[in-house]
Amino acid sequence: MIRIVVADDHPVVRDGVAGALQTESDFDVVGQAGDGAQALALVDSLAPDVLVLDLRMPGTGGVEVIERLRAQESGVGVLVLTTFDTDSDVVAAIEAGATGYLLKDAPTADLVAAVRATAAGETVLSPAVATRLASRLRSPGPTAQLSPREREVLTLVARGTTNRAIAASLFVSEATVKTHLGHIFDKLGVTDRAAAVARAYDRGILG
Repeated sequence: MIRIVVADDHPVVRDGVAGALQTESDFDVVGQAGDGAQALALVDSLAPDVLVLDLRMPGTGGVEVIERLRAQESGVGVLVLTTFDTDSDVVAAIEAGATGYLLKDAPTADLVAAVRATAAGETVLSPAVATRLASRLRSPGPTAQLSPREREVLTLVARGTTNRAIAASLFVSEATVKTHLGHIFDKLGVTDRAAAVARAYDRGILG
């Protein structure tokens, strides 16, 4: 059986997704969450195989949920199911560690197949999302390397803001800030904050 938690702040959508998945003989929807904090708690207590996750929810957002799960090495596969297919949403979710990204207008059969693929550790992208990612790879701009949140963190770093102050400003944990910094260092090929700021100015990322 594939154990599933569904997280969406709209009860009708959440119930509909859970109901559609529960009809599959090899699926077991073990929990439903109405926000990111509840999703994290359910993953911790129920240890599902797949988390079907909306991106924009009150409180802890979907991207932060993914980041925290990856930092905890929870092992759960995350399938983003959302209405948003903008570059910033897609890239942020994929870079955070989402296994799949599907839009809510997808047929039920595609959702079922995506859950099975996510449980198997396979990457699943809706056609629209795959097209966006391919387009970015073909023509990367000077700021395409960093996600919007990573650029936000780097801007605060350039102002001399501490990790604790950045966490408070962005309403995330210090661990999440450190994760962002690690990604920034890797992408810019540096090992510390000062070098990251200097490299970012050199590449035009910070003006």
